[in-house]
Amino acid sequence: MNNNYPGQGRSDAARRQEVILQLVQGGGVRSQRELARLLRGRGIAVAQPTLSRDVRELRLAKTPDGYAAGAGAAVAAKEVPGDRAARTLKSFVLSVRTAGSLVVMKTPPAGAQPVARALDEAPPRDVVGTIAGDDTVFVATPSERAARALERQLALLAAVPDSRLPA
Repeated sequence: MNNNYPGQGRSDAARRQEVILQLVQGGGVRSQRELARLLRGRGIAVAQPTLSRDVRELRLAKTPDGYAAGAGAAVAAKEVPGDRAARTLKSFVLSVRTAGSLVVMKTPPAGAQPVARALDEAPPRDVVGTIAGDDTVFVATPSERAARALERQLALLAAVPDSRLPA
């Protein structure tokens, strides 16, 4: 679906995004499929790639309770990526551990994707890449030494205890 053909411009996209925010702020929107259904109920047909782009542009986060807009989605766009990453880690990361040259972070269900995305947008030094499941993020580093240093850095950012220290 192309939103730029004659008769359909940015104002329609802005209206659609405004409705998306209203729906998300109302709570309980658990998937993009459900969001598309709710939009259709309001007379707004949207293709899945367009909806994904809207979710990304609005910086909606998928939480265990469904999609959530941060303290004002428009404000989130102005944040420094590193600050956003730190806030996301504090919100979702439950533990951080190394496994060879990998750093493994555990999150609540549906929390891994926002964490991986935050790291991808503002990667700390020595992050080669991330892989996210539902509640686990694997962060690849070039060496075991780099993984241990990254584990300490991410544990501090996430405000979780260093798993190598005695409790």
